[in-house]
Amino acid sequence: MLVLVENHLSPRTAAFFDLDKTVIAKSSTLAFSRPFYRGGLINRRAVLRTAYAQFVYLLGGADHDQMEGMRKYLSDMCRGWNVQQVREIVAETLHDLIDPIIYDEAASLIEEHHLAGRDVVIVSASGAEVVEPIGEMLGADHVIATRMAVEDGCYTGRIEHYVYGPAKARAITELAALEGYDLKRSFAYSDSVTDIPMLESVGHPYAVNPDRGLRREASSREWPTLTFSRPVRLHQRVPALTIPSGPVLALAAVGAAAATAGLVWYAARRRRLTPA
Repeated sequence: MLVLVENHLSPRTAAFFDLDKTVIAKSSTLAFSRPFYRGGLINRRAVLRTAYAQFVYLLGGADHDQMEGMRKYLSDMCRGWNVQQVREIVAETLHDLIDPIIYDEAASLIEEHHLAGRDVVIVSASGAEVVEPIGEMLGADHVIATRMAVEDGCYTGRIEHYVYGPAKARAITELAALEGYDLKRSFAYSDSVTDIPMLESVGHPYAVNPDRGLRREASSREWPTLTFSRPVRLHQRVPALTIPSGPVLALAAVGAAAATAGLVWYAARRRRLTPA
């Protein structure tokens, strides 16, 4: 058990959590491939590629170049999608898809940080429309996530703010300045080597279920490594937590669409590069 007691006379601190494979057991966005298929937004071939991408993602994630490729691909694929349709699909499925895959260990750690007087911040490259409702489910104080542009009720394909890699660290620094957090006394948790800038920005970095690259870095830097392995239905684990209503869940849309598209691209790219 981590010792998280804090002197409340000290400057404010926070705990920053990556989302996928750190707080939840899967990609928060790949989970929506089948609902998007049923809604006519992607075809059957894309669903199959997404299933493969989920497998690859769980094995080791994607490196920087692949993530940049995903960003372009998802921008192109989501262009023209009707915002309201996507929101309705996510509103109907978010609770059933995401609630059962929240790590019990992560939920307990979030509670410990709150009890110690720290703010909890979810920081994710996934879309704000997905991450914000999940953050609300978890009782997070703030959410930092990717945002996409919308015009005339449709996604333009342009990403207004991409929260990935060094951008995560910059967003944390900006939020710390606004909220008065002492980053040297704050905590951060992630599974990915691409989040090293985020982990470096705080005084207490933790690698959670780390990929190979982050595991090597954590070992060389003597960062603690945590293993989360018990997904649990949050509503059953903590009955006092209220799950957002339909209208709130309706906001969870384009991030799921965008990142699903991106990882479909990743799966296709890996398949082309893999010898027959």
